[in-house]
Amino acid sequence: MGLGALLFASAGTLAWPAAWAYLALMGGASAVIELMLLRDDPALLAERLEPPIQQGQEFWDKVWIVAFLLLFLAWLPLMAVDAVRFGWSHVPTWLQVFGGGAIVACYCISYLTFRENTFLAPVVRLQTERGHHVVSTGPYARVRHPMYAGAVLYLAGTALLLGSWYGLGASVVLIAGIAVRAVLEERMLARELPGYADYIGTVRYRLVPGVW
Repeated sequence: MGLGALLFASAGTLAWPAAWAYLALMGGASAVIELMLLRDDPALLAERLEPPIQQGQEFWDKVWIVAFLLLFLAWLPLMAVDAVRFGWSHVPTWLQVFGGGAIVACYCISYLTFRENTFLAPVVRLQTERGHHVVSTGPYARVRHPMYAGAVLYLAGTALLLGSWYGLGASVVLIAGIAVRAVLEERMLARELPGYADYIGTVRYRLVPGVW
């Protein structure tokens, strides 16, 4: 509801089909994942519902989360103002559909990742109380951060679906922030989680196989 209010208030109208499609995709996919976790991994669901600032969380990650959240909350109104209120951008319909497909792909990756990794907390911290260990199966056999890889698809796809070239350009900043977090998270895990340094040597790529 909050994201929808932010989008429509910034656009100045409820007559924005792309935003309704975006919210429907978000709501439906999130519900599927939450139901899966409720059935198969309630401990992870409880972990995901914890606040974004937690005890034991890396200090740099607290700063990162606040900065990323602020940027994200500025990014959504930018796209509404661009695509609807002033109509600066004109994204072809087929590209908007492609953007919706990218969001679906993001959530498919997320589903597989949640199913594979019970330690997929929203914050960077070592979960010793839950027996934290390296996960190297499923999507983790391809890239070291499949959730972040999905987030790249989500950010680019959202900008395309909502019809904002300015939003697509600004998404580069958010994607760069995710890349920085991936690097910093790996440094912590390699230092503190047994076996993670060996995992880095086995799975070479962070987000995109063959690229990075």
